[in-house]
Amino acid sequence: MTSKRKKSDGTAAGGKKKEKREENAEISGIIQDADIKEKVKEAWHRRKPFSHGGLVLDCQPFPHCVLNNFIQNEGFLENLQKELLALNFHEKSNDLYKFKQSDDLKQRKGAHIPGLRTVIFDQFRHWLSDVLDTELEPVVDVSCAKYEYTDVLLCHDDELEGRRVAFIFYLVPPWEASDGGTLDLYSVDGQYHKDTLLYSVSLVSPITGWMAVCLASRGRSSRLWLFLENCQPKDVVKSLVPQWNTLIFFEVSPVSFHQVAEVISEDKCRLSMSGWFHGTPLERPPRYVEPAIPRNPHLPRDEELLLEWVNPVYLDMAYQAQMQEEFEESSEILLKNFLKEDKFKEVNEALKKTEIQWTRRGPPNKRNYERAELQALPPCVSTCWELLSSEAFFLLLSNFTGLKLHFLAPGSDDEEEEEEEQDCAAGSTRSLEAAAPEQQCSKRNERKSKEPSTPVCRGELRRWGTGDYTLIHDTDLDNMEFALDLLLYCGCENWQSDLGGFTSYIASGEDEELLTVSPEDNALGLVYRDKETLRFIKHVNHRSSQSLEDGPVRRHFYDFSFVYYE
Repeated sequence: MTSKRKKSDGTAAGGKKKEKREENAEISGIIQDADIKEKVKEAWHRRKPFSHGGLVLDCQPFPHCVLNNFIQNEGFLENLQKELLALNFHEKSNDLYKFKQSDDLKQRKGAHIPGLRTVIFDQFRHWLSDVLDTELEPVVDVSCAKYEYTDVLLCHDDELEGRRVAFIFYLVPPWEASDGGTLDLYSVDGQYHKDTLLYSVSLVSPITGWMAVCLASRGRSSRLWLFLENCQPKDVVKSLVPQWNTLIFFEVSPVSFHQVAEVISEDKCRLSMSGWFHGTPLERPPRYVEPAIPRNPHLPRDEELLLEWVNPVYLDMAYQAQMQEEFEESSEILLKNFLKEDKFKEVNEALKKTEIQWTRRGPPNKRNYERAELQALPPCVSTCWELLSSEAFFLLLSNFTGLKLHFLAPGSDDEEEEEEEQDCAAGSTRSLEAAAPEQQCSKRNERKSKEPSTPVCRGELRRWGTGDYTLIHDTDLDNMEFALDLLLYCGCENWQSDLGGFTSYIASGEDEELLTVSPEDNALGLVYRDKETLRFIKHVNHRSSQSLEDGPVRRHFYDFSFVYYE
């Protein structure tokens, strides 16, 4: 709950407590002009740009409108800013964002917040309903947000049941694009497709890739939305700089992908009120599901590769047994100084060479980082990759974790088979509800006749720099099954957690972290996760690009990221 500030205890001459009077806000004259409203409405539905005075409507990459000088009385705005800054703010941080937010302001008391709320909920809502030609509900979500140094809201489309129009009202000091905090709009990968069998096709949607198709049906026309591409964000094609007393709104649609760029000013606060008008949402296509990443069995490399590369401490069988006990207890372990020192130094230096080809991996509503092309790796880096993909390493991981990642490794099925064989030999059952001995023996023989599953893996060599991240998303099928994650870090000497770049594990539907794996040179992290455990890489923020007192500018770190499946 937001705690309420103490009101003035002043009293009138008669001894009665003085009520704090709500101050009215006066909306821009452009909003009150009926002729301008009709022109905006026509431009919106024709998807044409329009501007008049402080109003600017643009339809690329999706329809959005900027209203400068939204409130006419300047004194009201200055007092509103003070009132907002006095609110209680809560730290908000997860895979998608980091900023400070107030509680919902729908019922907030005060002299100025209710005044602006009345303008937005009443006058502006009715104007917007007329422009969009759709009914907007009288209850509006609205809260206040503060974005300060390194705060960010990454790429998303605002989709949530009932959201129809998003809005942001800025109360910021003089602001430049170089301060960060811009509202960035993304293009998408859709294309127009015309079905020649339909008698007419007219573009009436805001969105690249969507068309309204008019169908003649019993004398009436109906609208069918078609989309034949992935509908995924590509590039930032427009950035709107926050300005004092400016309101921006846009329609929440399948392609309204946007972000709040990281604030890189160390002394400015991006203060805004924002929220959503609710109404009948636009039609949406089925969610795009990415093709599964190929998985491969181990490479035929023997233990000589382990002996050449891996710290001998981790090859000791007694130590492996100890590690397995720890891993089975906690499902995670961090192995420091994993590679031999000379091998690690060689790989660490080679990763900085320009001969490696790095490809940016997206889309930005799911991830943003660089991945190495395996065909152009320096020899030592390529050999390290082979090590992590090798048959000998699969067996080593089995010894570390107790998972059956190699046919020589014992597994839980082996223990069950041994128990069943003992039961069959004794001709007995464990309980009254258990199956008959002959049925148990039949099941055991059936399992033996099946081909054992082949352990597989997939891997990437990734480079992380300022602005890189991964996000949790509900179509990430590859990360929704039992698996062993491996991370081997390079180039991250003295990396601090406040720079981002750490891997966070959370339970599905929860924000609380279960585990954090921070970048650490030559440290190998192993984490076994189930279907309900999700992971993301926290946004690498602007601090990572600053100079250090004891070293050069930090630009990148690297990791070998592998996932192994039994």
